[in-house]
Amino acid sequence: MNEELLVRREPGVVEVTFNRPERRNAFTRAMYAELRALCEELAGDTDVRALVLRGAGGKAFAAGNEITDFVEADAVAYENWIRELLEALFALPQVTIAAVDGVCVGGGLAVASHCDLRIATPGSRFGYPIARTLGNALSASIVYRTAAVFGESLTREMLLTSRLVAADRAYAVGAVLAVVDDLDAELADLLTGLRAASGVTLRTTKSQLLDRARVAEASPRHDEATLREVYTGPDFAEGVRAFVAKEKPAFR
Repeated sequence: MNEELLVRREPGVVEVTFNRPERRNAFTRAMYAELRALCEELAGDTDVRALVLRGAGGKAFAAGNEITDFVEADAVAYENWIRELLEALFALPQVTIAAVDGVCVGGGLAVASHCDLRIATPGSRFGYPIARTLGNALSASIVYRTAAVFGESLTREMLLTSRLVAADRAYAVGAVLAVVDDLDAELADLLTGLRAASGVTLRTTKSQLLDRARVAEASPRHDEATLREVYTGPDFAEGVRAFVAKEKPAFR
């Protein structure tokens, strides 16, 4: 693991910290690759009961993806590669917890939404402001997962208005388990309960919910073609140009 993804292990628990506070912990390809490798390792580890994900710096869980990684690759292939990681995270036998302190947007929200549980500090905010910033689109399965966690109404609000959802509103719809000032204390309480719980119950429940989600949230067959049209279109080109130039995009 490199310094952008810090991994701490203790009995029964693995904690990962996204460590790019100067970039609001925006995900790089290397960070995704290392998280994917960790998921592959944990998939067969029956000794680990929980995986905790969090961001460094106190301002963000993760503020999306490093956009230059999209420029340097086939954007649709990269989007599919990220989706495969999210599916691996969602399928883990461990209970996964996103501890959110600050903004949780774009790729950060995709990761948090594929965790089992989310806790947040009062100032945390959630969203997908991509219609205002990049002019791209999400994989259908990510949209469906967001709707499963936040409900359709807030999902439409986040994606269509580019507004961020405050922690108290996320808690009100059940997307967040708790809104607390002290994330470490809340995590300690959750982990104490998970260590004492039946591993059989946890794994079976997760497997049942995973089976349900795979049916309800499966992407339509035409989704990749739709994404390719978006990522090769004028709006995404303008969004990337404006991002690199540090300007506001001028979508047609």
